[in-house]
Amino acid sequence: MDLRQLNYFVAVYENGSISAAARACNVAQPSLSKALQQLEDELGVALFSRQSRGVTATEDGERLYGHAGRMLSQMQSLRSSFRQSVKRVQFRLGLIRALGVERMSQLLREFSAGVEGLELHLVEPEDDSDARIITPKMLKAGEQFLPIWTDHFLVALPAGHPLALKQYLQLEDFDRLALIKRTPCDAWSQFYPELIRNGIQPDIRADIHTIEYALGLVSAGVGAALVPDFEVLRERQDVVLRPLENMTLQRTIGLAYPRSKSGQPALEWLRNLCQQRSHELP
Repeated sequence: MDLRQLNYFVAVYENGSISAAARACNVAQPSLSKALQQLEDELGVALFSRQSRGVTATEDGERLYGHAGRMLSQMQSLRSSFRQSVKRVQFRLGLIRALGVERMSQLLREFSAGVEGLELHLVEPEDDSDARIITPKMLKAGEQFLPIWTDHFLVALPAGHPLALKQYLQLEDFDRLALIKRTPCDAWSQFYPELIRNGIQPDIRADIHTIEYALGLVSAGVGAALVPDFEVLRERQDVVLRPLENMTLQRTIGLAYPRSKSGQPALEWLRNLCQQRSHELP
């Protein structure tokens, strides 16, 4: 057993997918799969239940995750103790909810690796911060905005729901449909008024804040919900994602920062990382 195998194991556990973990670790998927198999062979247990879409940790996998986290943390502390002390760089980054674990983890990992001595504090978007990752409507006076991602929204349905047989959903399908409201949500702010204008009244079953809870309720059969089209969600087997016909729900996510702080090294590094991603926008 080596640290590389443990790092790969933790990445698979946290991403719920071998392919997503490979991207997060910047390694070829076959190499990661081989290392994971070697770890399972050495321990003599199966760490994950492999499915057609993603993986789920077994009881042994859950047990190893706790040990692996402590071991990797201790090794990091050991390495740090032998390094020359560097000046700590405090940076407060405000984040809205539902940004996507995989892409945000990758961005924050690159940010932390690129700024020596960075001490990153993740705060609510309304708190005092050096920069924020938000939607344009949350901009404050004196802030610059750099677009990073454009998210399209789909309707998440419980597996086996009758509407899952349709390729596209229409507004009429939402009349008296059990629906989970998620606020704040840009898609909901666009979608619900359109339903009302067309005389369509869904059956609101819950009003929650996070995508994770929304998907949990969808999976449990409580109702449908609007969710961003994240790749990791497409790998789930307990929910079905369907687009709306003749209606596009989307949001823009970007980096907002005070003009007065332009030029600060940590902010410039983060801005450059976001700029690279903005070039990938369609």
